[in-house]
Amino acid sequence: MKTEELKKNRNAASEAIAVAKRNKEDATEQIAAMKNVGAEIKALDSELAEVKAKVDYILVRLPNFPDDSAPVGPDESFSREERKWSTPREFDFEPLAHWDIGEKLGILDFERAAKVSGSRFVYYKGAGARLERAIYNFMLDQHAKEGYEEMITPYLVNGESMFGTGQFPKFTEDVYTMTNEGEPMTLIPTAEVPLTNFYRDEILDGAQLPIYFTALSPAFRSEAGSAGRDTRGLIRMHQFNKVEMVKFTKPEESFNELEKMTADAENILKALNLPYHVITLATGDASFTSAKTYDIEVWLPAQNTYREISSCSDCTDFQARRAQIRYRDEDGHVNLVHTLNGSGLAVGRTVAAILENYQNEDGSVTIPEQLVPYMGGMTKIEAK
Repeated sequence: MKTEELKKNRNAASEAIAVAKRNKEDATEQIAAMKNVGAEIKALDSELAEVKAKVDYILVRLPNFPDDSAPVGPDESFSREERKWSTPREFDFEPLAHWDIGEKLGILDFERAAKVSGSRFVYYKGAGARLERAIYNFMLDQHAKEGYEEMITPYLVNGESMFGTGQFPKFTEDVYTMTNEGEPMTLIPTAEVPLTNFYRDEILDGAQLPIYFTALSPAFRSEAGSAGRDTRGLIRMHQFNKVEMVKFTKPEESFNELEKMTADAENILKALNLPYHVITLATGDASFTSAKTYDIEVWLPAQNTYREISSCSDCTDFQARRAQIRYRDEDGHVNLVHTLNGSGLAVGRTVAAILENYQNEDGSVTIPEQLVPYMGGMTKIEAK
């Protein structure tokens, strides 16, 4: 307030000095006083900028407000199961883990990937590579039927994009960065980043909403803090393929769109006949950007448990505010959109689920019926 008052007085004094000069009157004292005011304004502006920087540092690290429907609690033990689908298969033999199945069939090679790149990498070979491709093509086709527009995005993004979707500045240690012509760039941890930022700093026509995007992309993650967890197999990788869903909606539609997005992810698992359950994440377990999140966990027989294969989140206007994604309504008012994102699905984890749930006692793996056309008619993967 003091700065604004000083600037107001300076403007008035400037006009008075101009009048004095036009009238050929002496304005020496007024000019000297103006210099002092200018110095005071400069000092106050500097102090204000410093305070604003401190406030901004705190604000950009505050998470989204959780929705009232999310269970309250500090960790995943407070999350709430919403529903289950299908009964896990009962085996009359000891089911193998997917990494053992893949290596025995010669379709996954973790050892050579470790030689070439280090831990948490894999080579898909032969029918394994074809299975991965069949899965993501099937997923993309299913999402297209539900009205999602398929995109192929950049895999490197700038810092503004990572800030817009909420990864930066809080999670800078969880990603891989490099420079391009001196510009810091990040390998995307999810296609959510380039898909959501597609409309950054734009005003959309409200009549176009909702807008649905889907994309296949690699996801690159450093997995900082995951030492010792899921060290074998396809569950926790530094690089993996994922089909992503992103929506831009009006605020009053976003929670209904979250239910539809979650159903779209569930329908992939239903089509592949893979048992799963859906949980609503507790407030302390939800992501930084999310107001409400459903996790879909698929059954893995060798682990005798459900593991996450999709996470569907309503970020309300949190990302839109950071990325300045807005829409103009029918009355001409400009408002923030709501953004949603979800995995539809993580492809490697889907491979793992198929290998474990469709394994046979002779070591072969039956191809799910929906994927047979994508596998060129192949109905079973057998050791060569």
